[in-house]
This record gives sequence, C-alpha cells and structure tokens, in this order.
Amino acid sequence: MKKSLLCIMSSLAALPAISHADSPYFSLQDGDGFKRFSVSVGALHVMPQGKAQPFQVNTAVKNGEVSKNGDIQVDTVLNNLNPDVDQKALATVLKGLGFLTGGQLGSNLSGSAKIQGLEQWDNPGTGLEADDVTTLGIMTNYFFTDHVSFEMKAGIPPKVDLQGKGKIYAPFSAIATPQIGNLPLEFLNIDLQNDIFITDLEANGPAATARAWTPAFEFQYHFGKTGVNKFRPYVGLGVMYAYFNELEINPRTEQDLIAAGHMIANIKEGNAGASLEGKLSGANPQVELEATDAIAPIATVGFTYDFNDKWFAVGSVSYAHMKNETTITVTDATHGELIRSKADIEINPLLAYAGVGIRF
Repeated sequence: MKKSLLCIMSSLAALPAISHADSPYFSLQDGDGFKRFSVSVGALHVMPQGKAQPFQVNTAVKNGEVSKNGDIQVDTVLNNLNPDVDQKALATVLKGLGFLTGGQLGSNLSGSAKIQGLEQWDNPGTGLEADDVTTLGIMTNYFFTDHVSFEMKAGIPPKVDLQGKGKIYAPFSAIATPQIGNLPLEFLNIDLQNDIFITDLEANGPAATARAWTPAFEFQYHFGKTGVNKFRPYVGLGVMYAYFNELEINPRTEQDLIAAGHMIANIKEGNAGASLEGKLSGANPQVELEATDAIAPIATVGFTYDFNDKWFAVGSVSYAHMKNETTITVTDATHGELIRSKADIEINPLLAYAGVGIRF
C-alpha cells in the first residue's frame, strides 16, 4: 500500500513537468508572457438577498387523537371555547359548575378530548433570514492561458445571524366530552378552538446563529492581455458549496420551544388540560437545530488592475442562487420526537470582494 502511494505521489509530482512538455495549459512554469498562479487577500462582504420562507410544523399529536383531559380550570375551558359556535348555555353551566367546585374540573369530570389541528400546519409570514456579514476573503487562481483561469474562492468562516420573522401559533381545536365516573356525557360536548401562541421569532434578537463555510470554484475568462492592459475585466461561472456548523438557537426562543414540547407531552400523557394551561409535563424536552448543506451555481464579474508584473488590485461581485433547509426538533427520551419544524432559508448571496494580490 505504501509503495503504491509513493508511486502515485511521484507520478503527481512529475505531472507538471510532463504536462509542460506536452501541453501549454498545465504547468508550474510561466506561460507565454503571463504567470500561472495568483493569490489575493481582501475584504469579502456577503449580502444575502433571500426572503423568509414559512415554517412547517409537525407534532406527535395526530389528528383525531383522543386524550384524557385531567384536571383543568373552568376558566381555561371558557377561554378556549370555539367563538364560531353558540355555546352560551353551555358556558353558563360551566360557570355554575365552577362555582360549586372551586373553579376546577377534576379528572373525574373533565373526561376526554378528541384533538385536531396539531399534527401538521404551516405558518405564513414566518421564517429565517440571514444577515449581512464581512470576513477575510482569499482567492487563488491558476491560469491555463493568459485569458482562461480556474479560481478557488474561500474565506475565514464567519458567524452569521439568522433573524426570525413572524410569530408561530398552534391551531388547536378539540371536542371535549365531560364524564361522570366512566360515563361520557356526549350531550354536553364542548367545542374548543384557539390559536395557541408558541413563540415570537422577532422578539429576542437573532433567532439563531451559525458558522458558514462557503468555498466556491469558478472558471474565468479575462479580457485584455498581460503586459499590455493594466486594467483587465473578467467574468466567471462555477459552483459554490455551503456547510453550516456551530448552530445555536436563541435561548429565549429555545425556552418557548421547550414549553411547546411540554404542551405536546401533556397531551400524550393524558393531561390535555395542562397543555392549555402551559403546565410542565413529565417529559424533559430538548431542542436541536440543524441545517443542510447546499450546492449552487455562482456567477462573477470583476476586474484586476496591475501595479507591476507581480502585484495587482482586484475587485468583483458574485451572485449564487442558493437555499438550504433548517430543521428544529424537540425530543424527549420517553416520548421520542415531539415537534419537528422545517423551513427553507433562501440565502441567494451577493458577494462583494476587494483585495490585493500577487502573481508568481
């Protein structure tokens, strides 16, 4: 294995000399009036152009799932009555019952609820948008000819703030059936409906942060001629790869999502009333944020200005049509996945670069 590896390395080391002898395009030697390599360093300013895309939420509570209500305050029931259904007489009965029971319906009276709306829903007007960021850019170029080159774009991976947009609500609805002992009182069915507040993505600063690694690879065409034109425009076309790590969610948003996890866990544990009252469940919800990698086309227009045969200034503007997917999960060791929320992030970055380089 080592001998094979040495042979391969020796072959690769000899390739430029062989290529130089056989081809004018691949060599470590200077070309016909131009230098093969260039490196520049400068400021790279990234300006995402994409707009927030809505979160889609799935939970462990299926449509039509029946859960025991457990202990629940009468006022909680009254505050969650479906406003589109006339239940004035039922509300009067509930108030009277609350007067007799100290304002609480015990589990022996509250019965069960058939729940709808929490299995899956969209949240129009919500999402995440990446902020502008500036970092140190490094561009390396290999020139096949005086006009055609291959460039690798990179930079120090910056921390990017992801700003939240909108508020997330859970569209809860249910038919609650009181009971006496084990006898359900279906003639007293209670129609419940309410949009339960989950979190305000705009209230507490950036909703999340991530470190972005975004190398790009381009073939470029340079106008003009080395030694004749100091100012040389160029165009490029290639691909950009994006990888995100060190993802962190805003602590306040995380607490809101943990509370939402308790809401779902209470329903799974047969305490649907506690879920409406924001009480803790027996679960220990944990929040995790993930982002997918992305590959996108990138196009560039730019220029170089030669100070001499080695040193030059460079400026460029690039655009990549890029989006990835962000997933937030809330899980518990006992109940498994309680909540899964996904949203596309349209990054679509516009990259402005200005630097100084050297050819060799």
